[in-house]
Amino acid sequence: MSAPPAEDLVATWKSEQARLRQQVVEEDDEVWQRDPDFRGLERVGGVDLSFIKGDDVNACAQLVVLSYPDLEVLYEDSQMVTLTAPYIAGFLAFRETPFLLEALRRLKRNQPALYPQVVLVDGNGLFHYREFGLACHLGVLSGLACVGVAKNLLQVHGVCKSEEHQSQIAALQKGGDSFPLTAASGKVLGKALRSSDKSSKPVYVSVGHKISLDTAVRLTHSCCRYRVPEPIRQADCRSREYLRIHFPAAATSIKE
Repeated sequence: MSAPPAEDLVATWKSEQARLRQQVVEEDDEVWQRDPDFRGLERVGGVDLSFIKGDDVNACAQLVVLSYPDLEVLYEDSQMVTLTAPYIAGFLAFRETPFLLEALRRLKRNQPALYPQVVLVDGNGLFHYREFGLACHLGVLSGLACVGVAKNLLQVHGVCKSEEHQSQIAALQKGGDSFPLTAASGKVLGKALRSSDKSSKPVYVSVGHKISLDTAVRLTHSCCRYRVPEPIRQADCRSREYLRIHFPAAATSIKE
C-alpha cells in the first residue's frame, strides 16, 4: 500500500496536533514544582535521537534518568529504531515520539521505581508553529511533565534572529538570566535562557506539559552543568556513543 500524498499526511497531522493541543496543561501540576528548591523531585529524564551521518531513517533512541539534584545517571536505555514517518518541518514528533514513548513504557514495566517525574526534551514545546512541538506531544501522550529545550532558535510567530534578539542575548549577564520569546500576537511562548555562566549562547525553553514556563526555566537552569541541561546532554552523549560502538565506520551526526 503506497504512502498517502504529503498534503494529505500534513492535513491529518495538523488535525491530530490541534486535538492534542487542547490537552496541554500549562501550569504547575506537582507539589515539587512549587518548591523553591524542588524538594520532592528525585528523578529527571532526558530523551534524544541520534542518527548515523547520511542516514535519516535509522537512529538510536535514547532515554536516561538522572538523580536530582545530584544529576547522576540512574538508568539508560539505548535502542536502534527505524523511523517510518517522513521528516516534514513542524511535525518532528510524528517521527520520534513513538520510540520515546516505548522507551518510557519499557522503563515503567521493568524498573518502575526509576520512572522520571519530569522529562527534558531536545526540542520545542509550545514554541512551535502550531504551539505543539515534540515536548508537548510526548508530554500529553505519556502523561508526564515535559520541558522543551532547543539549542537553536525556531524562527516562528514573529520571533527571529533580529538585532533586538541579539542585543537581548548580549544582555544576559549570568547563568539563570532569561528573556521572553514573545509572538507577534503578544503571547509569550517560551524564554531564551543563559543556562551557564560559562556559555553566552542561550538555550530556548518552552512548556511541554504539566509545568509552568517560569518553573520550566528554573528547572532547566538547575539541571545545567554546561550549556545543555544534563539530562539531554547525557542522552545525546550516550546515544552517539552507542552508534560509535555499533557502527564504528560511520561518523554520527548531531541533531540540532
